[in-house]
Amino acid sequence: MNKNFNAMLAALAFVPCTAFAQGWQDNYQGVMLQGFSWDSYVDTQWSNLESQSDELSKYFSLIWVPQSGNCNSSWNVMGYMPVYYFDQNSSFGTEAQLRSMISTFKAKGTGIIADVVINHRNNLGANGSWVDYPAETYKGVTYQMTSTDITANDDGGKTKAWADANGYTLGNNDEGEDWSGCRDLDHKSANVQKIIKAYEDFLLNDLGYTGFRYDMVKGFSASHIKDYNTACNVPFSVGENWSGNSTISNWIDNTGKTSAAFDFQFRYAVRDAINQGNWGLLGSNQYLVNNNYNNGSYRRYAVTFVENHDMQDRGTTSGYSPDPIRKDTLAANAFMMAMPGTPCVFLPHWKAYKADIKSMINARKIAGISNTSTYFNMRSSASLYAVNTQGSKAHLVAAVGSGVNDYAPNNSYVKILSGYHYAYYLNKEAETAWVATASGTYTDAFDVTLQAVSNDAGARLVYTTDGTDPTTGSKQVSDGTKLRVSANETLKVGLLTNGSVKGIVTRQYVIKPFEAHTATVYLKDPSWNDVYFYAWDNTSSHSALLGSWPGTKMTTTTAIAGYNWYSHTFNINTADYSFNIIFNQGNGKDQTVDIGPITNDKYYEIAAKNNGKYTVNDVTSTVTGINDVTYSRPAKAAGWYTLQGVRVSEPTQRGIYIHNGKKVIVK
Repeated sequence: MNKNFNAMLAALAFVPCTAFAQGWQDNYQGVMLQGFSWDSYVDTQWSNLESQSDELSKYFSLIWVPQSGNCNSSWNVMGYMPVYYFDQNSSFGTEAQLRSMISTFKAKGTGIIADVVINHRNNLGANGSWVDYPAETYKGVTYQMTSTDITANDDGGKTKAWADANGYTLGNNDEGEDWSGCRDLDHKSANVQKIIKAYEDFLLNDLGYTGFRYDMVKGFSASHIKDYNTACNVPFSVGENWSGNSTISNWIDNTGKTSAAFDFQFRYAVRDAINQGNWGLLGSNQYLVNNNYNNGSYRRYAVTFVENHDMQDRGTTSGYSPDPIRKDTLAANAFMMAMPGTPCVFLPHWKAYKADIKSMINARKIAGISNTSTYFNMRSSASLYAVNTQGSKAHLVAAVGSGVNDYAPNNSYVKILSGYHYAYYLNKEAETAWVATASGTYTDAFDVTLQAVSNDAGARLVYTTDGTDPTTGSKQVSDGTKLRVSANETLKVGLLTNGSVKGIVTRQYVIKPFEAHTATVYLKDPSWNDVYFYAWDNTSSHSALLGSWPGTKMTTTTAIAGYNWYSHTFNINTADYSFNIIFNQGNGKDQTVDIGPITNDKYYEIAAKNNGKYTVNDVTSTVTGINDVTYSRPAKAAGWYTLQGVRVSEPTQRGIYIHNGKKVIVK
């Protein structure tokens, strides 16, 4: 659980209404995840995120997700052209799935940050109209925008030309930058203000979001952010002000410091250091979180990042200029995680370097680094930058660059973590045990190194593997001892010094060997004239698996559990491989939503239509009676039984068996 977040939630019931219109907490130690990237329709499905809640909640206090309102589109969109505010059925799932995801994370101490897109709004577009906004009723009140809620100079004057030609009146001139493609909202309009306040109340107090990320805040006055945040008492608010520091800090001030902001200059410093091969550029005084920028007074309001959905390399996308941090993603994240501010990890980085980032977060937490911690430079050169950040519990030194292997701070520090172009050192005053290998699921047995971070040269380590806290009577080992992890276990390691145990760290390991297998997708006969399966893999190439759209026509069915099922079998040859599928009636005809990621047998039936596409119900457990299907045989094969209760040796024949209290399919 994230104690920081839980304590804040508990306090909400005991403070005056305005106490939490504060932008961002002081001395906040949480880490945020950007839970999406561009076109992450698989990874960011609400149900997919929810399925990872046990793991994600151990590392992230906040998760920022895409705009979740209905965009009135028959194809997947990222949400940045919103149409409906109170209809929360999106490309990422249904409103019910969204509510479930938010609730699950909140119960585990992790808050979900809503993407609030209020600079502009799309309309229904019926009969070519530019101004036909939907009427939405919430809590008995009907909300609807009109033409006078659109800025008078929207879209470079094109909107006014259309309005004049069609007899409509527009509102006031835009207070900020224009954004073409949607109608820019006039935030001076009392109707706009009323609707947005109701919308944010709905997000925060009905859906259960914890805070807001405001999109394109350069498009309207910061005073409106102050008004909206104050009205709903949002505890966490961060704005996308794509600017230099002076502009960003002025914007924060003009919100009444009711909002934080993304530290764009921090990202640019990281990018330039990496891409120019000059790590000394990380010592820049330009970024918001820097000690020397206004004496560090904006660190509290700085959300740091090294990549996001707008800056990621999107390949050959038209009009897009790649700006990647290239090969040094690990070093970039290592620097960010050691610095003040609130770090925001990018989802593709988390997926690619999960073990390293977990360990970085563990190191940040054990040092007690917060958004307002102080730091000083240890070394700055073209080949190396080293920073020493003072947390509430210890100092953490992060060294990054091509020369990292030639650097070490003085002997009052212990090296606890390293990887490509980065290393972490913890000062001995931390008085703690350390295990660099993070909790998680691993495919093979591995060694973990136990370390003593202590001023006591004779300090020992004590450990248990059954989940109990180690005591002076537990197994003792010396600093640097390696333990072999070959089975599921909860490892707890403590520092033994002066006859007492302290600084206990916990790691939970699951060993799940991978075996290549097949995954068969079944579709209950929907009584369509034609049934096509279209599938693609979730690799970088997104290769079509059943031919180009609409895919392969299914012609035969199999009788299972009293119904006829269309099916196709796919190969799963690597542990990280998955695929998606769409059921459809042929080119230009009805189809389902995107379904996935899929890694094992699945049974689906066609459900209701939403935004022009059929949804599906996953009925796998109903058909098979098996909730957890695994194709990985445990390392120990004892305790195998047939469904009739007969004990057998580890089976080699296909079938369903009982093992360790679970039904297991052997293929």
